[in-house]
Amino acid sequence: VKAKDGRAILVHVGDKSKGAWAAREAGESMRELRELARTAGTEVADCVVQMRDHVDPKFVMGKGKLEEVVVRAMQLDASVLVFDRELTPAQASAVAKHTDLKVIDRTQLILDIFAQRAESKDGKLQVELAQLKYAMPRLSQKDDSLSRLTGGIGGRGPGETKLEIGRRRAKDRVTHLERQLKKLAKQREQRRRKRTRGGTPTVAIVGYTNAGKSTLLNTLTGSEVLAEDRLFATLETRSRTLRCGWAGWGEREVVLTDTVGFIRNLPKDLFAAFRATFEEAADADLLLHVVDASDQAREDHMRTVHEVLEELELSEIPRLLVYNKIDLVEPSELRMLERTQPAAAFVSAVRRETTRP
Repeated sequence: VKAKDGRAILVHVGDKSKGAWAAREAGESMRELRELARTAGTEVADCVVQMRDHVDPKFVMGKGKLEEVVVRAMQLDASVLVFDRELTPAQASAVAKHTDLKVIDRTQLILDIFAQRAESKDGKLQVELAQLKYAMPRLSQKDDSLSRLTGGIGGRGPGETKLEIGRRRAKDRVTHLERQLKKLAKQREQRRRKRTRGGTPTVAIVGYTNAGKSTLLNTLTGSEVLAEDRLFATLETRSRTLRCGWAGWGEREVVLTDTVGFIRNLPKDLFAAFRATFEEAADADLLLHVVDASDQAREDHMRTVHEVLEELELSEIPRLLVYNKIDLVEPSELRMLERTQPAAAFVSAVRRETTRP
């Protein structure tokens, strides 16, 4: 059985000076990269980890290790190398020339997942903008010895190279997309204002990717928002209404909003493009921070979410910590969690009865 996008070898180059921490970080990082590759539709043939004093400026890993990877790719019929870091244009080009394999970095992999899963007009525009911003510096890496704009011998005369036309078109497209996204942001703002005027309280569900945010939204509101055991199943904010008792007022409405999951080292272009999506959370009266209790790296994931919320200037909004997937946690570990986090809520989003106080 072959995956739709072929077979890949995952590569992680770690910092030897970190000692035992580097090995733990490499293991967690590769587990996440494997999950990203699965979500993108690539079959993982092998994983290669190398610890170095410093990253090779040209090939990232050592040349000898890179030769080993090429031999391994031949043995396993792998056609793609996926690096667990953002490669510079020069590094990606050097590794691709040396190995004759398709070279992808972590940023490209995340962008590809977003491109496959974006459904709304908003989401598609945001992904295209992020991809263009990522590709533009890589366009300029090409040889411009035939450029008509460089001047000098061989550079005089009318016209410009295809590369420069491509770069100019990309810049124009980026400007157009940014204008379109501003329009859509205004429309979202008007919708939020209507809700605020109506006095409806809003609750935003935030958290690491695949923590079970969409499942929790479905369970609480009885809606059928797409929820899958994959990273980045949600790319657009979705709001649903929950009717609940409200401090003696009887039946009251609360708007619950599902948001895009966070991930460590989220590509900066993607973060900038999707910043508008998090505006929904900015107007929330409460943030539900959903954590996958069964994940061994939950502390790291919580730290990532706190950092992103600070960067988005949302750390001042009241927050309730919700540990999800408690049905997958050992009873002793769950008891310890409940003792250390007495203010948190413990639920299994697939079982509605656990969500009741």
